[in-house]
Amino acid sequence: MKPPPMRRIGIFLFVMAFATISAVSARQQTKTTSSPAAKPTMVALDPSEAKSLGSKSAPITIEVFEDFQCPACRNFYETTVKQLIDDYVNPGKVYLIHRDFPLDMHPYSHQAARLANAAAELGQFETVERALFDSQDQWSANGKIEEAIASTVPGAQMKKIRDYQAAHINDINAAIERDRTLGVKRNVSQTPSIYVTSHGKTEALPGGGVDYKLLRNYLDYLLRQ
Repeated sequence: MKPPPMRRIGIFLFVMAFATISAVSARQQTKTTSSPAAKPTMVALDPSEAKSLGSKSAPITIEVFEDFQCPACRNFYETTVKQLIDDYVNPGKVYLIHRDFPLDMHPYSHQAARLANAAAELGQFETVERALFDSQDQWSANGKIEEAIASTVPGAQMKKIRDYQAAHINDINAAIERDRTLGVKRNVSQTPSIYVTSHGKTEALPGGGVDYKLLRNYLDYLLRQ
């Protein structure tokens, strides 16, 4: 996917550096082959807000289109997103939005996305997202997601998530499809795909994940503007 033209020299040089790293790590990227705070239990929330972390008033918004079964998405989450949450989301500098973009090539990605969306409506998105990526190797082999994340999500909580999913399956599927449709409109061609909005402008970073040090430098640059 070709990022939008850069209007500032600093951003241009930064993105060129990303492109180099993205090319080196291309084998880790998954290509598509086809088309925070606790929230009140059992109260339907806006899907985007339910799957978001941080303050909506933060000066920077980052949207990440992800597939929970994508190895590159897991790598990005483990090496970049966890630090991003600690250093920028929790202090109120970044509003982080998860966008579902499950790929048909991954047999259990839709199942994982539905579970995560149900958890999000119960205020448990961050916990389940972390559990899904941390145990990806286990459940990707057999589709036994609940068993794989049992050590992180207690049985009683899992039952609430399961019950919510069963009762709101149409809404959950619609929320996932809205994210995917948005990704198609933005020409998302691989996961993860990252979009950064600051000062009223949205920039697409090279797909496949971003090194945390480079992302940190970019965010600090934006915060200084």
